[in-house]
Amino acid sequence: MKLSQKRPRRDHTAFFMVLPLYVFTLIFVFFPLLYILGMSFLKKDVLWGVTNELTLDNYRMLFDPVYLKTFFDSLKLAFATTAITTLVGYPFGYFMGKLPPKRRGGLMLLVVVPFWTNALVRIYGWMIILRTKGVLNGLLLGLGVIDRPVKILYTYGAVLIGMVYSLLPFMILPVYSSVEKMDWSLVEASRDLGANAAEAFFTVTLKLTLPGVLSGFVLVFVPSIGLFFLSDLLGGGKIMLVGNLIKNQLLEARNWPFGAALSVVMMAMTLLIIGLYRKVTHSKDLEGFF
Repeated sequence: MKLSQKRPRRDHTAFFMVLPLYVFTLIFVFFPLLYILGMSFLKKDVLWGVTNELTLDNYRMLFDPVYLKTFFDSLKLAFATTAITTLVGYPFGYFMGKLPPKRRGGLMLLVVVPFWTNALVRIYGWMIILRTKGVLNGLLLGLGVIDRPVKILYTYGAVLIGMVYSLLPFMILPVYSSVEKMDWSLVEASRDLGANAAEAFFTVTLKLTLPGVLSGFVLVFVPSIGLFFLSDLLGGGKIMLVGNLIKNQLLEARNWPFGAALSVVMMAMTLLIIGLYRKVTHSKDLEGFF
């Protein structure tokens, strides 16, 4: 009887502890998303704002070749950014995870320090480095690699450099976390059974650190589609991403319904990627990779 009397009290306590989270989610997540979804089915007014007329024209416009090219370019840049951050971030996170704790802290500081600096300040620093009379061209001229300055700023390559620089920590940290928690006795056992260093890495180490790599994929790929300020500053407005398109529709064209439709599609893409990540990271699904 005593247990049955205490149980409702615990249930009420748990409910009131979780209630602020539910309220926060409803106000700042669910209702704004519902508002954007509803806005995407409205029609732009001739002068200002929107009308109450329902339409699917905003979604039909997405199939225009110009907008399809924008989505294709955004996905291409996202895949390129993810691939480069993986090639650079995995070795960095791997060796950082294997270092002694004292030396590991210094490298961790180098990874985290950029987060303490304003993103715009860091990007303007890259603009100084990449401009025609900047540090990079001066270094290449001094080494005799080039005969005259090369145009790097305001190109696709400059945007890609900025993307990789900004999102690289989001690949390093998940990989580092996976390596730090790894059971190294399994690697030693594979070596004792006759596997060489490469075989031990691909059959044991890579498999155990794959969840960290997949987490890095999601953390890098999703933001790289919508980082419009990077393409604006480093690309000079020549590189149009989905994020730039949404910003232009909302702030310049004042076509809020079409901007909302673009946002809905982008959210759907994000949910799809997260859903694939959750499916793949399931233990049974991970076994299919090897």
